[in-house]
Amino acid sequence: MGPAGPPHRRATILHVDLDAFFAAVEQRDRPELRGKPVIVGGGGPDDRGVVSTASYEARRFGVRSAMPLRTAGRLCPQGIFLPVDGAKYQAESRRVMTILRRFTSRVEQVSIDEAFLDVAGSEALFGSPEEIARRIKSAIHDETGLTASVGVATSKLVAKIGSDLRKPDGLVVVPAGEEAAFLAPLPVSRLWGVGPATSSALAELGVRTIGDLAATPPDALERRFGRHGAELIDRARGIDGDPVHEPDAVKTVGHEHTFDRDTSDPEELERTLLGLSDGVAWRLRGMGRRAGTVVVKVRDSAFRTVTRQAPLAEPTDLAEPIFQAALRLARPEMRGKRIRLLGVTGTHLDEPDQLGLFGAEEDRRHRAMEAADALKRKYGDRAVIRARLLDRGLPAPFERDPSSPLARRGVDETLDEPERVTREREPDAEAGDLDG
Repeated sequence: MGPAGPPHRRATILHVDLDAFFAAVEQRDRPELRGKPVIVGGGGPDDRGVVSTASYEARRFGVRSAMPLRTAGRLCPQGIFLPVDGAKYQAESRRVMTILRRFTSRVEQVSIDEAFLDVAGSEALFGSPEEIARRIKSAIHDETGLTASVGVATSKLVAKIGSDLRKPDGLVVVPAGEEAAFLAPLPVSRLWGVGPATSSALAELGVRTIGDLAATPPDALERRFGRHGAELIDRARGIDGDPVHEPDAVKTVGHEHTFDRDTSDPEELERTLLGLSDGVAWRLRGMGRRAGTVVVKVRDSAFRTVTRQAPLAEPTDLAEPIFQAALRLARPEMRGKRIRLLGVTGTHLDEPDQLGLFGAEEDRRHRAMEAADALKRKYGDRAVIRARLLDRGLPAPFERDPSSPLARRGVDETLDEPERVTREREPDAEAGDLDG
């Protein structure tokens, strides 16, 4: 008798994943790029930073997300490198999430280009879960010109694995009761929580496929992995009881900037902190939130990364107090070093008071900022720029969503600590396909 599958439930969980999202948006908007290897993440193979998205044409050369741009350039010399256009991708993401919410209110967005849905209760209106998946794919293609891959299963885990298997433009349905058989031939690295270290440890036990894992005696896994061993057995059998739910409210707002060349120029470093603080403040005002704590991230030319945080005198959504706090925190860490990356994050967010409760001076600042924000919303985020930032080549910081479970890294992992120092190195191989 085979291993037990998940408790009986219907296959009503969908995972929708946009295919090579950033690159697909660029190829849609620029027909001359269609069918060509497009690499989004910088202006060229000599730029600092990593690949955000590679088109499927570029992936044939081995280019992957999170790979250094220089490595991508060596693998794909004919690649077309484009900078990240965060505002455009965020706008497209919102269009897609609006489409998903037509089919069910139970939508859990986990990153800019993917979401889980629970369509139980939607069948009377839209048909079976498979039919709903087809309708979603058609609506996304017809209304945005993009393609999405969808997995349908009884759990988020299996739906996610299904959506990854037949990209691009795929649809995989795993009926209830067939989860273990579906997973069995796949490598164990497909499972959540199985990274390179765990894969290596499992290989020492003779476990290479998910089927091998499901057949492994539980006591052997518990001796090697403790309580995590029991979780691995469940996942190998397709058991995942995590429901689809709206994610928690955003708890942090942050921006980062990687310099084209390491720099120790105080003016350039301060100007960058100001630009990052400006971006954080703008997003806070758009959310109707204020930050009570500022966190800075400093990475030097030796890839030594330091994060520091400090509370503000009072919560704010204005750039100047955020900038001043960031500058105080960053200065000691920048002194005498060549800096590779800077980041500014606002955390411990609260709801704003009514405008009338502000002091007169802050009231005037808010009115000025609201006028500037209105111009930015109408004419783009470059419509109003501080004089100190004009013609300095500082790109608009790309919005990151630290609340997403697929994006928690860097400064987001340190917010509960007064300070932390970590060492990081630039990856030289695939770090996971983060973008479909």
